[in-house]
Amino acid sequence: MFYVYVLKSKKDESQYVGLSQDTEERLKEHNAGRVKSTKSKRPWSLLYKEPCATRLDARKREKYLKSAAGRRYRREILGD
Repeated sequence: MFYVYVLKSKKDESQYVGLSQDTEERLKEHNAGRVKSTKSKRPWSLLYKEPCATRLDARKREKYLKSAAGRRYRREILGD
């Protein structure tokens, strides 16, 4: 099972969308500074995760959530 997840920076309230099989371990990697794109906005908290059957499904969903329509959807469901 793969998951699409949304993280929220406690530093500046920005969001990051990604995918992983183990969201808890991935969150630890983000907060430890092992992910170049999120290192400067640590610490992160898990805001949302959504299960997907396959990696391909998760990648498609991740791509959608990063699009303009996906950002609107995130604002609706997450209240941001």
